[in-house]
Amino acid sequence: MPMLLWLLLLILSEQMDYNGTRASVPKARRREQSGVAPKAVLLLDPPWSTVFKGEKVTLTCRGISHSPAYRDTFWYRNEKLLKMKYNAIQITESGNYQCKTRESSLSDAVHVEFSYASLILQASHPVFEGDNVTLRCQGKEDENAHEKVYYKDGKQLPNSYNLDYIIVNSVSRDNSKYHCTANYSILSIVSIKRTSKYLNIQVQELFLHPVLRVSSSTPIEGSPMTLICETQLSPQRPKVQLQFSFFRNSQTLGSGWSRSPKLQIPAMWTEDSGSYWCEAETVTRNIKKRSLTSQIRVQRVPVSNVNLEIQPTGGQLIEGENMVLICSVARGSGTVTFSWHKEGRVRSLGRKTQRSPLAELHVLMVKESDSGRYYCAADNVHGPILSTWIQVTVRIPVSHPILTFRAPRVQALVGDLLELHCESLRGSPPILYRFYHEDVTLGNSSAPFGGGASFNLSLTAEHSGNYSCDADNGLGAQHSHGVSLRVTVPASRPILTIRASGAQAVVGDLLELHCESLRGSFPILYWFYHEDDTLGNSSAHSGGGASFNLSLTTEHSGNYSCEADNGLGAQRSEVVTFSVTGTSRNRTGLTTAGVMGLVLSILSLAAATAAAAAALLHYARAQRKPGGLSATGTSSHSPSECQEPSSSRPSRIDLQEPTHSKPLAPMELEPMYSNVNPGNSNLIYSHIWSIQHTKGNSANCPTMHQEHKELTVLYSELKKKHPDDSAGEARSRGRAHEDDEENYENIPRVLLASDH
Repeated sequence: MPMLLWLLLLILSEQMDYNGTRASVPKARRREQSGVAPKAVLLLDPPWSTVFKGEKVTLTCRGISHSPAYRDTFWYRNEKLLKMKYNAIQITESGNYQCKTRESSLSDAVHVEFSYASLILQASHPVFEGDNVTLRCQGKEDENAHEKVYYKDGKQLPNSYNLDYIIVNSVSRDNSKYHCTANYSILSIVSIKRTSKYLNIQVQELFLHPVLRVSSSTPIEGSPMTLICETQLSPQRPKVQLQFSFFRNSQTLGSGWSRSPKLQIPAMWTEDSGSYWCEAETVTRNIKKRSLTSQIRVQRVPVSNVNLEIQPTGGQLIEGENMVLICSVARGSGTVTFSWHKEGRVRSLGRKTQRSPLAELHVLMVKESDSGRYYCAADNVHGPILSTWIQVTVRIPVSHPILTFRAPRVQALVGDLLELHCESLRGSPPILYRFYHEDVTLGNSSAPFGGGASFNLSLTAEHSGNYSCDADNGLGAQHSHGVSLRVTVPASRPILTIRASGAQAVVGDLLELHCESLRGSFPILYWFYHEDDTLGNSSAHSGGGASFNLSLTTEHSGNYSCEADNGLGAQRSEVVTFSVTGTSRNRTGLTTAGVMGLVLSILSLAAATAAAAAALLHYARAQRKPGGLSATGTSSHSPSECQEPSSSRPSRIDLQEPTHSKPLAPMELEPMYSNVNPGNSNLIYSHIWSIQHTKGNSANCPTMHQEHKELTVLYSELKKKHPDDSAGEARSRGRAHEDDEENYENIPRVLLASDH
């Protein structure tokens, strides 16, 4: 029973195909357009769509499989199913023929014409869009036909006269009508012109009309979308290359023509709504086809969850830095308008419209006035949505502080209380101030609410110098300029010292009064007093005190004192008593010179006695002060010592001082008498002795042996007598020379060779 039912259904299905071909063809076409199966191909043999009546044409149906099995092929004539199931059939009747297989869809219809006319125009088959087609003008008695001419839409085709066939290039499906004419000769006497029927060249589709397929016809704004231009090449032309282009409202999308049938749009926006279609064309043959249009409507999502973020993070900024306000939305599509606002300000800080879920506003070089609360808003046509408030704090680095002194008086004194005040005029609190003296930290003080801070000092003399301070609020310390402070110290009680020429001051000596305060700020003015009479003053701008000199007279004996004053109160020294001997030191010198003259005169009479000369020289060497030059001008030293000759001026001679020198080393004495008168001077220097150093002395003093190889000459200073001097004039000149000193000088012998 099931077997019989299956056979019955099979017979009924075949009968429905035969009887209902008009219904079955559209179904096949719909499957073809949906891409279910490729079209079958119908071939003619001979390859002419028009033949003479009585001729036969073989039709072959070719699908995906080139060797279809029995009963796999379906044939249609004028859209009616034929009973033949073979893949190749012979026909003799005119009509529109189609075929299909189980693996392919219905082929394009091919019209085969069996003509009764004596002249026909034949076109080769198959012909696809863009192909070259062969047209042949054929007569039943073709040997009698001549002067054949070909026409298209009533116009003679160029270069088509008297040709058995022509080739028409790149035909298209444009419904053009072709025909031909030929002349027939009857009994070689009469010529008759005959015309063929009009022929529509059956041009098959090279590829199907494209179909535009979209990933969504109602995409969400901001979401991507894919467009695909779908078509299919004829199986007989599988190697033809196609290119594709996509359009929206007559505007080309993407980069134009592309080999890819797919276009990816990263994001769709409301303005992208509209009519879309695609086109496909061959790369070489210029066959172009366009799809039907598709309407796409982009859906918009309202914004939500608006958030404001500030960089630097936390909203803590330093004056002069750049601030970035970032406004973002968690959801929302399309073009969003962002705006930024500050509390207390009517107008917005900025506004931006863009296709992005976030936007930034840059505030350059923030100031203290930029501190406050901020928020942002976002709107994509559905109304603005606000963010929460965020606090922004702009901190100001401290400026260079100013250091000032506050003291009880203009001039700071030891013991005063000095206030150091340091203040930065700008800077966010709290501010820490540090105080320095000569770069040594004194201490610090904090100003929690801004302003300045102070540090107190009880002044001592050591507090003079340079002071500075710095301010720091954590944004970088700033140092003040240095300020100098001079702590004035009152002058202490001075000490007066007297410096005289000898142990006992005599008239004519130079007396030095030296006054010095061991403490006190400079400059110090020193005053000198004798019995409360002001002698004079001297100023000291640095340490060491000051001096005042006196040329002594007998009236200068008495009490001396001095006073020191640096503007902070004068201080008086203790009194020092000083006495002056009445006799002049110069008179003593003249008496001594007279005695020496007498002695030398005696010695000159006894020049032969060398012992007497040595004794006289010993006597003369003893007439010097301790530590000074000897009578010969040499330094006092023992035979075992070696000293350089003194370069100081000759000391005064005190005959009453005891002598402590040891006997001189043995030396040769040469008595010599000569006078030296320097110019017009009233003095005469008498050459008394020439002294030669012995080898023993040179051995003890190698330096002197090298530097004093010449003779040493001894001179005496005498008064020169003038012939015309009277007794009174002589006394007057004697008084005039009372202050002359007795000098002895060592002169090398070679300098007096002219006087010898």
